[in-house]
Amino acid sequence: MRYLVALAEHRHFGHAAEACLATQSTLSAGLQELENLLGATLVERTKRKVMLTPLGEEIVARARIVLKGAEDIAELAAASGQILSGALRLGVIPTIGPYLLPRVLPALRQAFPALKLYLREEQSARLVARVGAGDLDIALLALPYPAPELESRVIGTDSFVLACPPDHPLAANSSVDSAQLAEHDLLLMEEGHCLRDHALAACHLPGPSRGDGILATSLTTLVQMVANGLGITLLPAMAVSSGILAGTGLVTRPLVDAGSRSIGLMWRPSSPRKAEFAKLAEFLMAQDQIAGYQ
Repeated sequence: MRYLVALAEHRHFGHAAEACLATQSTLSAGLQELENLLGATLVERTKRKVMLTPLGEEIVARARIVLKGAEDIAELAAASGQILSGALRLGVIPTIGPYLLPRVLPALRQAFPALKLYLREEQSARLVARVGAGDLDIALLALPYPAPELESRVIGTDSFVLACPPDHPLAANSSVDSAQLAEHDLLLMEEGHCLRDHALAACHLPGPSRGDGILATSLTTLVQMVANGLGITLLPAMAVSSGILAGTGLVTRPLVDAGSRSIGLMWRPSSPRKAEFAKLAEFLMAQDQIAGYQ
């Protein structure tokens, strides 16, 4: 069934075999054996492409459910032995991972040495989809984020600060009112990054009035654009405290009336490890590295 699902996803025998860590001949033989056992043809084999029969497509859908159930059984058995042990697939968004994980992972490894953490960095929408599909166990991202099918737990908050060149007019102030931001070119992350929406919401802004054609794909790129005099930006405090402005000469100013984004974990309510995930949330909440951003 794993071979069949992989073939349905990749539509290529070689790529499917690679994904299953098997040889192409082993995968082909396994699929042939499955067809023999079922007494039905599941795959249409041609020289140019791979297609599934209508029955094959239906069996793939059911096979995904069966395979996920088998994985849950294995996870349930592993979780019964020791809390936060074994493999854990954690997804994290780019505006949190590089700045928070280096601070909390050493303590996590020390507290739970049997835990094997596998990390995947992607944007929020993709992470939520992967958690829902069972490709990831849990996700670390900024909240709020619309995912009613998942459970969430806030582990800390992260405020926003203004970053600008030292000779910028706003740099002369000890603090900045968010209403002043609309008078300047405000640089933001491109669409798809939830940091963009959270920053605008925290500062009660509908969107940049100017410079809205200048968007960045990462916080590092955003900082470099500001350092080159293209405008000002809003940065999460955890990125600033992690040294993202080092060597740029940029200065930061607090926003007197701005809110913050919440940092939290999301997981499937049906996961047999949900009690472990709650313990992980409690552990992370207790870390000074997170509490310091509040």
